[in-house]
Amino acid sequence: MTTDIQRERTQERFDLWDVNGDGQIDRADWDAEAQRILQAFEEAPGSPAARALTDAYLGMWGFFASKAGIDEQTGALTPEQFSNIAEKHVLENGGAGFTRVVKPTIQAIVELVDSDGDGQVNPAEFRSWLDAIGVQDVNPVEAFAQIDANGDGMLSIDELVQAVRAYHLGDIDVPLLGR
Repeated sequence: MTTDIQRERTQERFDLWDVNGDGQIDRADWDAEAQRILQAFEEAPGSPAARALTDAYLGMWGFFASKAGIDEQTGALTPEQFSNIAEKHVLENGGAGFTRVVKPTIQAIVELVDSDGDGQVNPAEFRSWLDAIGVQDVNPVEAFAQIDANGDGMLSIDELVQAVRAYHLGDIDVPLLGR
C-alpha cells in the first residue's frame, strides 16, 4: 500500500522531470533535466561524463516508456502512468528493476562529483552534489550520515542507489535526484 509521502514524492519527481510544465513527461524533459545537471556541474556537453549522464537519464526514460508501453522517441507519460510505474517498480517488490535502471544515473553523477577519482563520494563531494542538483534545505552532514550505511565516511554507488529508493519510500529526506 502506497503511503501519502510516497505519493507526494512520486508527484514531486514527476513535476521535477516535467521540465516544460505541460503536464506530461517525455524524452525531451528527461534530456533537459540531464542538461540542467551538467550545467550545474559546469561539465562540457560533449565530454564522456556528460554523455554518461545523458545516456543514464535517457535510459531511465526508456525504462518508464517501456513499462508504459509507449514509444520512447515520441511518447509521453501522464502523471497517472508515471505514478503507477513508480509504485510497481520503485516502491514495491524491492525495486530491483528500478535499481538496475537508476544505478547508471548515480554512477554518472558520482563521476561528475568525484574530484579525487576514488569512485566514491566523500562529505565535500556530497555537498557539491546537493548544491548542483539544487537541494538547499537539507543538512549535508546529517544527510551524509543517513546514507553512509556502513559508516566508513564514504558513500558508495550502492549506498547512493539505496538512498534514492529510500527517499521515494519515505524512509529518508534526502532527494539525491533533486526536488
